[in-house]
Amino acid sequence: MKARILKRLEDEANGLERELRTELPKEIQRARELGDLSENAEYQAAKERQTFVHARVAMLRKRMAEISMMNLDRLPTDRAAFGSTVKLREDGNLSLISYQLVMPEDADATKGLISTSSPIGKAIVGKQAGDEITVPTPTGVRRFEMISLSTIHDE
Repeated sequence: MKARILKRLEDEANGLERELRTELPKEIQRARELGDLSENAEYQAAKERQTFVHARVAMLRKRMAEISMMNLDRLPTDRAAFGSTVKLREDGNLSLISYQLVMPEDADATKGLISTSSPIGKAIVGKQAGDEITVPTPTGVRRFEMISLSTIHDE
């Protein structure tokens, strides 16, 4: 899982760096050739994009360094943590909800991928099968029971 995330971030950073080295300099040069830079929308847009891409690459590289330093062996084997898959039953509902705890970059609630830093993710972290989970939401408190737990070590 860690390698997959690092690969995806690396691919995005490499694509953006390629844009910085090849595409943006050409766009900026074309815009310069149009004349007065103070009223040149194409030039301003290209410079803004260049600033954004620089910032995004720096953020991606920082995040990659943080992820590289993660020691997955230190994650608990008996409690929910990053990489765990849990099945929950909400109070008053017979159907089960399945979630996998992921990094914020991979979160997609529609696919059952929730961030460990989201409200429900924070409530799940550290819990075991059989535990009750209380999640405060804007619409009120939701209560769940953890039916099953599979950690990153089980996969």
